[in-house]
Amino acid sequence: MDVKDALAATITGARDRLTGLSHQLHAHPETAWTEERAAAWVSAELADGGFEVETGACQLPTAFIARAGSGPLHIGICAEYDALPGVGHACGHNIIAASSVGAGLALARVADDLGLTVTVLGTPAEEGGGGKVFMLERGAFDGLHAAMMVHPGPVDVAEARPFAVSHMLVRYRGQATHAAAYPEQGVNAADAFTVAQVAIGLLRQQLLPSTRVHGVVTHAGDAPNVIPDATEGRWYVRAETVDELAGLEPKIRRCFEAGALATGCELEIESEAPPYADFRNDPDLLPLYRANAERLGREFLSSGASGAAALAGRMNRASTDMGNVSQVLPAIHPYIGIDSLPAVNHQKEFAAHCVSPAADRALTDAATGLAWTVADAAQDAGLRTRLMERTG
Repeated sequence: MDVKDALAATITGARDRLTGLSHQLHAHPETAWTEERAAAWVSAELADGGFEVETGACQLPTAFIARAGSGPLHIGICAEYDALPGVGHACGHNIIAASSVGAGLALARVADDLGLTVTVLGTPAEEGGGGKVFMLERGAFDGLHAAMMVHPGPVDVAEARPFAVSHMLVRYRGQATHAAAYPEQGVNAADAFTVAQVAIGLLRQQLLPSTRVHGVVTHAGDAPNVIPDATEGRWYVRAETVDELAGLEPKIRRCFEAGALATGCELEIESEAPPYADFRNDPDLLPLYRANAERLGREFLSSGASGAAALAGRMNRASTDMGNVSQVLPAIHPYIGIDSLPAVNHQKEFAAHCVSPAADRALTDAATGLAWTVADAAQDAGLRTRLMERTG
């Protein structure tokens, strides 16, 4: 039996455990930084598979680092497991976690034969918290020669092209008063958001088509007869690169300043999380993954696709803290389809598809595709040398 057959056999043998883990995570969604059960369940599967596991890694209670093998080529596989507020696992992180476990368990069986060390990193708070950014800064990725993961979407797309993104927490402070009896004494913090949103809407005609500005007002007042004195909202600003983002963000901040100036409110803007960088695909690892996925029967969205398929393929234009990892390490972040159309990511209907038979197949295909890609990299003398020559 060759190494790829052995890897596939291990994943096939663990299929029930992996799908069980995926469904368990899906049934108990936990949002960013609260993934206590998820981190425990995922890391326990790896510990049972012979990994040495460090929980609470990098001073993050819901992060972990699991390691197996002792070879000189050191590959990281990232597991995400946080859910979204209100819609649960509508981005399929239950599939990501289980497929990363599957790839890790399979690679651990052959790591020493391939001259590998395999690390599975439990990375919390991808949905706006920046878990990987903190783990990167605190040394979790030190010594790795490459990192990878697979993300679910409606269809298969090989090349990740995520936007850089900043995360703003915006607060206005005004003066409350009786809205009917003494309105002239009020300073309306809800109106400040209205002015800011109108300014952002007008600014969009001068923005590049590739940019995105979107947000929600999370608190706008407490009673219709009380002029709101405190409002709060969360805004994301996205651009093609971190450099482009640096030029765009001040323009959006000025829109929020316009709301404060027009109403007389005080304005506070904080960063909810570190900025996410745009993604760099490794030019050698990505073709290996694509070939392996096609060997498994996956069909990738063509560049000339139109209609619903092309719309679904836009998931590769989201944002991820894996972008920050890719700026430091060779990395890939392909998307694997779960046959969910017309449902797409961040919809309740997509969440329902994340425990479907198609999703379960995607889970094992993703695990196998990752494991085969690592094996290919380990056995390709030129690629192995290139990866190991980098300093990290």
